[in-house]
Amino acid sequence: MKKLRANIDQWLDRLDKNWEAMPIKRQHQVILYFFTAYVLLTTVVIFNICRDTAEAKNSLAVEHIDNTAQARKESAAQQQDFQKPIIKK
Repeated sequence: MKKLRANIDQWLDRLDKNWEAMPIKRQHQVILYFFTAYVLLTTVVIFNICRDTAEAKNSLAVEHIDNTAQARKESAAQQQDFQKPIIKK
């Protein structure tokens, strides 16, 4: 685990040194590209959410609820009919 942490720290240090060595104009371009990608992704997600909610059918189907207690009693009776008696010798 310590080796992994050391590798990550070295990698971050190299990234930081590369960033500092980059000209300011290039840094601004990179930041602008990332911001543009972020705005584009956010716009796509918001558009998809709006589209999905607009197409949603907000209807609730109200149906009769069957009594499951009767079904359980019948199935228990059927199970007892098919069970073989255990005979001990």
